[in-house]
Amino acid sequence: MEEHQDDWEELWGERLAVLQAQFGAADDAVGHAAVPLRLGPEAGGAADVLYFRNWTPGRLSVTAELLGFDDQPANALGQYELAVCHRDDEGWGPNLISLLANYTFDCALEPGETMGIESAVPDGSDVVALLFCDLARFDFRDAPAGVLLCIGITREELDACHADRGDEVLAALKAAGVFPYTDLRRPSVMPAVGVR
Repeated sequence: MEEHQDDWEELWGERLAVLQAQFGAADDAVGHAAVPLRLGPEAGGAADVLYFRNWTPGRLSVTAELLGFDDQPANALGQYELAVCHRDDEGWGPNLISLLANYTFDCALEPGETMGIESAVPDGSDVVALLFCDLARFDFRDAPAGVLLCIGITREELDACHADRGDEVLAALKAAGVFPYTDLRRPSVMPAVGVR
């Protein structure tokens, strides 16, 4: 997984180009990880994050270090980056996906799956889990690739996903104007499981 500086700069440029083709121009500022992911998963690094403000109101944050690493097991999209969207410049989500990037070398995260994150959310948050959603698909270096959106969901929404109602949850998030945002404090868009 070692890369020479020239190779890393070339790969960074390719990632930037493909992500900007999907989401518009990225901010000049980059969220740099204290321990770079390119040192290898075993180093415990985190991914650098790009910020996009022209794709939707608010800020879409996308990791920019996973495409091109053969060590990442492919998911239904192929190789993939992670994204989170906030209505403002919330820092919690970008930090989370930066750290979660390393996990993708151990396990493929799939669209429609969930992950409990209750211990990682700020105090007072209504969000207890992430729902992974197919956000973008494209080719990268002649292979399928994409971006997986990590959207924060409530306990009731998580319970509905566990009851095989994930499509209903996603539709309700869209209908309520929550999707694609992770709002840490919001009411559930779903009633408790068993109540329709």
